[in-house]
Amino acid sequence: MFDKILIANRGEIALRVIRAAHELGVKAVAVYSEADRLAPHVLAADEAYCIGPAPSAQSYLRGDVLIDVALTCGAQAIHPGYGFLSERAPFIQAVRDAGLVFIGPSPDAVTAMGDKTAARSRMIDAGVPVVPGTKEALADSAEARRLAGEIGYPVLLKAAAGGGGKGMRVVHSESEIEKAFDAAGNEAQAAFGDRAVYIEKYLEGPRHIEIQLLADRHGTTLHLGERECSIQRRHQKLIEEAPSAVLTPEERSAMGAMAVAAARAVSYEGAGTVECLYQNGEFYFLEMNTRIQVEHPVTELVTGIDLVQWQIRIAAGEKLPLTQDDVRFTGHAIECRITSEDPYNSFLPSTGRIGELTIPGGPGVRWDGGIATGVEVGLSYDPMLAKLIVHAPTRIQAVERMKRALLELRIDGVDTSVPFHLRVMDEPDFRAGDLTIRYLDEHEALLAEPASEESVRVAALAAALLEEERRKMRTVARPAAASAHAGQGASAWRQMGWRR
Repeated sequence: MFDKILIANRGEIALRVIRAAHELGVKAVAVYSEADRLAPHVLAADEAYCIGPAPSAQSYLRGDVLIDVALTCGAQAIHPGYGFLSERAPFIQAVRDAGLVFIGPSPDAVTAMGDKTAARSRMIDAGVPVVPGTKEALADSAEARRLAGEIGYPVLLKAAAGGGGKGMRVVHSESEIEKAFDAAGNEAQAAFGDRAVYIEKYLEGPRHIEIQLLADRHGTTLHLGERECSIQRRHQKLIEEAPSAVLTPEERSAMGAMAVAAARAVSYEGAGTVECLYQNGEFYFLEMNTRIQVEHPVTELVTGIDLVQWQIRIAAGEKLPLTQDDVRFTGHAIECRITSEDPYNSFLPSTGRIGELTIPGGPGVRWDGGIATGVEVGLSYDPMLAKLIVHAPTRIQAVERMKRALLELRIDGVDTSVPFHLRVMDEPDFRAGDLTIRYLDEHEALLAEPASEESVRVAALAAALLEEERRKMRTVARPAAASAHAGQGASAWRQMGWRR
């Protein structure tokens, strides 16, 4: 096992990795930008080093600086978290060339799955079912038009070099092709430095289901069941759960076997996820994420397996002590991504300083957060503040537990996605498990701004006055105004530039 590892990330995932390392008896080294000097992950680490200004390009994306820090502090390995450099093959190779261990797959595996067209081709050769489409990047919009006619509309144009919803355009007719091709290419170039796009059939109402994998270097590859990730906005996941409400044991086994085959096709090592589309009992490979996923906690809660610890153990050369038959699933888990966004204003980012922070507790409630009172929330990074996760014996019990936890959660200082999640927990189709990737398109009322407290009081007063006139009453009691809730916040942060 390693003595010391460096976490090349920030926020809640950095804190998550630090905790996993400490439970293994491994020292954890944090890095931070100037904007993150008071962040919780910085204070939780055994050592912390400033790596530059707030912009990611000058800090968390500086692979050379990260490697220098790891060598300077005596770390033996680097854990990338997710995002940033986690799926950059050149960075992984540079880590290895420096004599360090990258806690994750090989650069060859990342390259094989990172190019979506090459991955599709490899999966077809491995007998893995894929959505009908091209193996190669499109030459131009004319080729896109021709192939869309052969596949049949609607089609989906997708960036060949990336994921996460960047460089994607749904095309419903021939008249839209040229504009969509240019827009997808431009977005792909901005996000991934590569404007190549490919085309596939767009399934209008599938579910988004993904399979979690663990693979060691000794030949064992396991699937740890599925996660349902169908509630999305612009291809960004908002709520995840495990297991899916619809998969049968036979379908779970078949999808798991497919995911294992996909991983073995690229000699995969570590934790990874195969994403699929599922519709009417049929499933198709979409892509493989060669890193830990944001939603990994729901799998941890239903399997009892610590995925982040096993990332570290596998990178240190340990062998998985399980067979596929040893993997068991217990209960149901749900995760809500808590973001600094206004759900009633197109999810626009919200900025400010965290004031009062009340974290929910109780049985079956988990908080993976990267914030604390006094922390400044800006625009330099992803708006995700934390993840709220619950576990219960049944799905409906998990829904009720999540609702209770959301009602207890308080984050003052910024707008958050909490009101949206509360609405979803009460929505009948969600409660019934009737989900597709079009869930938000079909439930637009969830994103409509609710009537303000004041307008509710005015409406109540008007109704009372009308009732008075009808009954010829002489007085009416004006509803009392709701009491204000004073916020409070005290920072208990220390300045940085230290070792523990």
